[in-house]
Amino acid sequence: MFDKIRNWRMRRLVARRPIAEGLWRDALRRCGAARRLGASDQASLRVLVTLFLERKSLEPVEGLHLDDADRVLLATQACLPILKLGLDWYDGWHSIIVYPRAFSPQRERVDDAGVVHRSRDILAGEAWSRGPVILSWDDVQAIGRRPGHNVVVHEMAHKLDMLNGDADGFPPLHRRMDRRAWAQAFTSAWAQLTEARHHGIELPIDPYGLESHAEFFAVLSEQFFEAPAALREHLPDVYRQLEQFYRQHPL
Repeated sequence: MFDKIRNWRMRRLVARRPIAEGLWRDALRRCGAARRLGASDQASLRVLVTLFLERKSLEPVEGLHLDDADRVLLATQACLPILKLGLDWYDGWHSIIVYPRAFSPQRERVDDAGVVHRSRDILAGEAWSRGPVILSWDDVQAIGRRPGHNVVVHEMAHKLDMLNGDADGFPPLHRRMDRRAWAQAFTSAWAQLTEARHHGIELPIDPYGLESHAEFFAVLSEQFFEAPAALREHLPDVYRQLEQFYRQHPL
């Protein structure tokens, strides 16, 4: 009964607050991964984007203004990873904070001697466990200019990774997925790419992915949606695991 009520409310919301046709066409024009979907999947994505914009708060800061087209575009990018999973996979957090450009938060770390160390890293995006996603609008607008890069998908992959604890590159797998096959595919790919980097060979993914297992999963997720043919060519086992996890076939 609960599911029926919820589905009725969702249908009512989508009917009452549809995304205008012009805004949706603009989002597809600006989002290559969504544009490559079939008509049925695009329709499902449009519904998901409508619900996402209702549930999540997009909060521009430092004088940034996001118009309706910008908001639909950002939501479209954010919903790509959950197209076949559903919006419930984004439960537990509410806000996306959007800076005009890359941001530099101050970090503090206390070492074993009790000394406080402060540092600043320049970031394009960040995802907090049970907290907001933070994005640079400049980097969102740059999606599509560099093959395989999508800062929104990257941070949303971190959110999915955190559903079963700390981000560690091992999100909650579906019932019929084999944890050993997942671990084998990603461990083998990690070793292969680490060895290639050691020998000065150009990597088929962003080298930032080798910073940690969490970043590895996020970077490979970017590649899966933005440059799937290259990912399947160079890391076919990883590609197959991501097909199973996201339940999508982008090729």
